[in-house]
Amino acid sequence: MYTVIDPVAIVFYAAVCAGLAAVSPAASDRGRRLAIGAVVGIVAALILPNLRQLVGL
Repeated sequence: MYTVIDPVAIVFYAAVCAGLAAVSPAASDRGRRLAIGAVVGIVAALILPNLRQLVGL
């Protein structure tokens, strides 16, 4: 049995990761990049359900 992956979530998180990758060289050290990535991931996970409801998906 195969699991169907939600394409909306994939596209959303791909966009978030791409945006983060675009600005990550500006963060100087690994710890700062890790912290920024964690915060962005948490915010993205919190925003997606509300964004889906707003758009009606």
